[in-house]
Amino acid sequence: MADPAGTLVAELEHIRKTYGSGDTTVVALDDLSMSVRRGEYVAVMGTSGSGKSTAMNILGCLDRPTSGSYRLNGTAVEQLNDDQLADLRNRELGFVFQQFHLLQELTALENVMLPMVYAGVSADDRKARGLQALQRVGLGDRLYNKPNQLSGGQQQRVALARALINQPNLLLADEPTGALDSRTTAEVLDLFDELHRDQGMTILLVTHEHDVAARAERIVHFHDGRLVSEGAGSQV
Repeated sequence: MADPAGTLVAELEHIRKTYGSGDTTVVALDDLSMSVRRGEYVAVMGTSGSGKSTAMNILGCLDRPTSGSYRLNGTAVEQLNDDQLADLRNRELGFVFQQFHLLQELTALENVMLPMVYAGVSADDRKARGLQALQRVGLGDRLYNKPNQLSGGQQQRVALARALINQPNLLLADEPTGALDSRTTAEVLDLFDELHRDQGMTILLVTHEHDVAARAERIVHFHDGRLVSEGAGSQV
């Protein structure tokens, strides 16, 4: 799976993840190998317990595999200490989750600016880039609203703006439409389509909804901790 041209953003090789020991050992991932190329839009599907969320956590540097190797934009992740891992995560990755994970006491703009604080961006640049990011997702008129003053779709747009603020090489979306109604789901997925089509964003999206997965270029299916099949989505 070596890629001398450097077009792989994420590469998992023979990943195994177990929890517990002895008779209580649970195998969450079993010899998983997969890759995501730059500019790809990939959807991951599978039933509960299939390993898709565990794979997402490893891809997002939120968990470490029991064995195997993971390279993120050319960096061997398993060789990093916790501080290096946190730095890599902030620099290379953007996250969108089902439950938004916005800080309730902060405004939309302050939530979006937060990752830049950890990245050492100056206050003036943080504000300018935060304004631009929120305008990009159609929330230029909601800058100073707090999460409880926003609809679910608006909160997910804030979360998406926050995920994109450090210009990540890989956007990870874990059930990003799971808490949204059908109309708002379509609006959020249109934003993903635009990011992929117009800006070449590399996206990996975990979902259990077939119509959501169909928006991707490639759909991979997990079962019992393994990648068992893959096929084309609608953006091919």
